[in-house]
Amino acid sequence: MDNIKETADMDDVFTDEVKARIEAAIQIAESNTSCELRVHIEDNCPEDPLDRAAFIFAQLEMHKTKLRNGVLIYLALGSHKLAIIGDVGINVKMAANAWDEIYTSMIEHFKQDQYEQGIIRGVELVGKSIKAFFPIESNDKNELSNQVTTGNNMKPRR
Repeated sequence: MDNIKETADMDDVFTDEVKARIEAAIQIAESNTSCELRVHIEDNCPEDPLDRAAFIFAQLEMHKTKLRNGVLIYLALGSHKLAIIGDVGINVKMAANAWDEIYTSMIEHFKQDQYEQGIIRGVELVGKSIKAFFPIESNDKNELSNQVTTGNNMKPRR
């Protein structure tokens, strides 16, 4: 996420109202697919964002869905790092570069300090991308919370 302007504190950007709008977008995206989508935002990521996203994915127990079709959008606002990862059920069906267009679209919003819009656009695009592989089922159950999680309080196990 090079060339992104310095931003305000994560809590100033992602207020409760903003998180509620992101959660509403997740609910809408999940209404068309059996996919389980989560968003995690924190200030700093001192490591590779994919590694950190994989850790957060596990901490949120996203690997425990019936179809293994969870997707995590991870943003480290202060470190200017973004990652989108899917569980094994997603990865066996989608192309390796499936997230590239979504990532690029989100970055374009972030470059204009449109963080809320960037996250919501990413959520919308993930929902559309996955719908073909994981359409909504008649007995679909929301297996994971739609709550946006924030903060660096998820520490690696030692």
